[in-house]
Amino acid sequence: MTLYRLAPTTLNLVLFALILAGAGCRDREITSYTIPKEQPAIHPPLAATDAALPPATGAPGSGNTNMAGTPVVTASGDGLSWTAPAHWKPGPDAPMRKATYLIADDETGGGTAELTVTAFPGDVGGNLANVNRWRQQIQLPPIGAAELEKDLRHLDVGPLHIDVIELAATAGSPPPRVLGAIVPYEGATWFFKLTGPAALVARERAAFDSFLKTLRPAGPAAPSR
Repeated sequence: MTLYRLAPTTLNLVLFALILAGAGCRDREITSYTIPKEQPAIHPPLAATDAALPPATGAPGSGNTNMAGTPVVTASGDGLSWTAPAHWKPGPDAPMRKATYLIADDETGGGTAELTVTAFPGDVGGNLANVNRWRQQIQLPPIGAAELEKDLRHLDVGPLHIDVIELAATAGSPPPRVLGAIVPYEGATWFFKLTGPAALVARERAAFDSFLKTLRPAGPAAPSR
């Protein structure tokens, strides 16, 4: 058998060719992927503001403020009428509200207060649940029935019995204050809630009481002719 010796230069060329062939095979095995563009997150529609929502319900005396998933039904039928102070300006219409008034702080320019009027069938959980919901909105802890009775003022206007409460928050800049009135009438409950900067709402206390004293049953509408 005859043996052939490859010169070093020839051997190097052969090895180099083999390396290139192997690299070419590996290149053909590479698979490319197209990564789809990430889709933006879809957020659910924002809920209506608390001022437009009905007061919270719960077991009697519980003060529970959770109404998740509860359908909202507003009161219908005979209602109430009132006369608002001249400096309370009518605000924009909003779902589930009977009326909205805006009160500007002309004295110090310290913001605007808002009075909302809503009405819902039944007692909507009772005074404790409703007041605790208002407390929750301004970051105050819930209270019990005994403390609620001490905080409520009672006002009788004609056939109407009105429960009035004042709530002062400690958080916020400026911290908000709430004047609220709860009025049962003809199987429904009406809520008159004034919310705004503490100093402005405090100055409106007398106007709020005068406003409540104008409440009257509206009675059935006169038949058209």
